[in-house]
Amino acid sequence: MLFPRPSLPRAFPRGLAGPTPRGSRRLLPRPVVLAAMCVLLATAAALLGPTGPARADDGADAGASSAPVRMVLVTSGLSWEDVSEETTPHLQCLAENAGVGAMNTTSTTVVSTKRQGEETLRTGFRGLAATAPSSAGVPNPPTDQLARIPGGTTEIDASEDVPVGRISAALDGDGAVDADSGVLLVDLGSSTPSDLTALDERAGEVLDAAGGCASGSAAGSAAGAADLPRTLLVSVAATDPADPAAVETQGSIASRTAGLQVAMDTGRPGEALSSGSTHQNGLVVLTDVLPTVLESHGVEPTLTLPGQSFEGVDTRVDPQQLALDRSLAARLVDGASPPAFFSWLAFGAVGLVLLLITPLRRRDRLRHAARSLLAIAPLCFPVALMSTLVPWWRAEHPALALTGVVWAGSAVLAAVVLAGPWRRSRFGPPGVAFGLVAGLILLESALGSPWQTGSPLGANAISGARFYGLSNHLFGMVLAGTLAALGCLFTRLRTPRARVIATVATGVVVSAACVAPSMGADFGSMLVCVPTFGLLALLVSGIPLRWWHVLGLYAAGAVAVVGVSVLDWLRPPASRSHLGRFIDDVLSGGLGTVVLRKLGQNLQMLVDYPGLALVVLAAVLGSVAILMPRRLHWRALEQLDEEHPSGRSVRIALVAGGWLGYAVNDTGPVLIAAVLGLSILALAAVLPAREDAPVGG
Repeated sequence: MLFPRPSLPRAFPRGLAGPTPRGSRRLLPRPVVLAAMCVLLATAAALLGPTGPARADDGADAGASSAPVRMVLVTSGLSWEDVSEETTPHLQCLAENAGVGAMNTTSTTVVSTKRQGEETLRTGFRGLAATAPSSAGVPNPPTDQLARIPGGTTEIDASEDVPVGRISAALDGDGAVDADSGVLLVDLGSSTPSDLTALDERAGEVLDAAGGCASGSAAGSAAGAADLPRTLLVSVAATDPADPAAVETQGSIASRTAGLQVAMDTGRPGEALSSGSTHQNGLVVLTDVLPTVLESHGVEPTLTLPGQSFEGVDTRVDPQQLALDRSLAARLVDGASPPAFFSWLAFGAVGLVLLLITPLRRRDRLRHAARSLLAIAPLCFPVALMSTLVPWWRAEHPALALTGVVWAGSAVLAAVVLAGPWRRSRFGPPGVAFGLVAGLILLESALGSPWQTGSPLGANAISGARFYGLSNHLFGMVLAGTLAALGCLFTRLRTPRARVIATVATGVVVSAACVAPSMGADFGSMLVCVPTFGLLALLVSGIPLRWWHVLGLYAAGAVAVVGVSVLDWLRPPASRSHLGRFIDDVLSGGLGTVVLRKLGQNLQMLVDYPGLALVVLAAVLGSVAILMPRRLHWRALEQLDEEHPSGRSVRIALVAGGWLGYAVNDTGPVLIAAVLGLSILALAAVLPAREDAPVGG
């Protein structure tokens, strides 16, 4: 038997959550509980797995987008803030006649370098294979995939003088590049604020030699570049330092600031660039460039590449403005986030202080106010996730604007939490608040993650962790918020049957939204959700828990996530999420490498970020404390269990789910930190004071 509780009276012979009601085995047999979870999850996976963002291509632009890429213009340090009609007229002309997007150039060092970017352009993998750590998954020795293109590739150095005649001859078929299938790589040199004009002039000379670009053409039409072969312009790195070896080996450069770079594709004029790597309009990744070139020539790479080819999307806003917005939000969000978060989270800190000071806690009004503050404190998280609904980065003071957005949205949610009829119960406002936190985060993912890129709670597009779906810190909030809301709901559900139904239904919805490729696309979440909600369903049902129940739940989670991944893998390659690409890794024999890389990243975080190591230690101590209140003489938690025994079942599921999530994810410390933070707020908001009546608010 797992989790023995010797102190239970004889009326509790084997269950963990309280007495088993008479007839409960007949009403809630184990096979029904487990089968309901598996069948409903399988149904949800079958319905949701094949869906996903469709390719933006249609018949209207198929001809342009299918043309082979003939020329790739390469630079570094060029952002969309640098491109304008006044400063860079030739680059602006190309942008008006191309699909445009902001591009992530993250490499294996803190700041990407041009040397790294040029190798990525050829191999499709981030950074330099010779210096990349083993956890990066970069094949060594590197393979030049561009060499597979019929007709070959020719490199031309135009960083100082532009060899106009050589470019014209190569593209006319008289030089080294085949007229129908070869690729010309032109190095325009690096971009610096003082050298933008020179860079633009070199780009203009190259474009004139290749066919010309007429400025002033209407966006969405290739009329201004009718004679120009399909051309990509990509800024492959944030910087081009004089000593790249220092950056590549030491991983830092003090005087540079990384940012999103410029990407253009004349095969998709007037559209915003996207890809299956990001699922975000106006945002691509450097590793997408090689698949774009190879696919346009009908060439298959020798390895499974991490990137996916460019797609074009028609947007309601100007594509260049969208790319600029992406760049500005990514650059400004880290500096603007702390005041926006901490100013609202201060409510939770005040609430904790009021409850910790005994004389204040004994006053009814202060105790009620403290609980209200704790309930509304986490509301800033979903609001911050969706804060890009308002273009705060365009304001004169972005940090102040973002703070205003977070406060306005959180205040609206706080009114819902504190003004509804549930306010009369001690468990009402916290239950609604934490349900809103989990529900809104899931809703944003279910809609395709349209707002999290550039938001304080989303992954920064510059660092490029995840551009869509549920990152581990978001899943930690969903897990903790959902279980906290269920714990509050259980105080109103008096029968085991009702609690099991609520648990199973919630588990199905959360699991499906977390793992569906078009929604959360989170592989690890299914490995956590099925065991966690299945465990909670067993605990609240009163069925004695056995070791084979736990093994069965873990197996069900593994089967479910593999099933969804296979369904995703059956879709066209360009539509797959990383779930489907995981199957590619398995089929190519890379399963061991993936597992070891994720384990290494999980452990490395504790070394690189000592603060996270302290958080994990605090989570260990907190887990022990909430499971052993009697031995630790935690009287308030004991009283809560006396009032509502199902609360202990929720805490067991929370601890089990949180640490399982830590174990199966590559950024487990971040997940456990999110679980710990929300759990503290949730528990403090519902703990009774010693003076509370047993059934009161």
